[in-house]
Amino acid sequence: MAKKKVIRSEAAPAPVASYSQAIKAGKFLFCSGQIPIDPRTGSLVPGGIEDQTRRVLENLGAVLEAAGASYRDVLKCTVFLTDLQDFETMNGVYSTYFSDAPPARSTVQVVALPRGARVEIEAIALLS
Repeated sequence: MAKKKVIRSEAAPAPVASYSQAIKAGKFLFCSGQIPIDPRTGSLVPGGIEDQTRRVLENLGAVLEAAGASYRDVLKCTVFLTDLQDFETMNGVYSTYFSDAPPARSTVQVVALPRGARVEIEAIALLS
């Protein structure tokens, strides 16, 4: 049985509750959902869904990098939106991070996200 290892990146925001940014287990990396918090200020980024999605994916990228992974290693993402009307804009930003062989993905609308965020993205990656 593979032991789990906590992954932590200073380039991503500190968790806002009792969870790890990611857990490595064997060759799998399970990344907790990232919300659009600026890791330098600890505040929600200003702007609309485009700015928030970009910040979320930058945060996710920092966590992936801390584990020795990249966007290319992501197998599955789950996207949480507070308004599915934001899907097209979110997808436009998302596709710039996952342009080649994008991962499997689910997108769901939720009533609310922490700190008033409009988007949250979690991921599972396969490490080499």
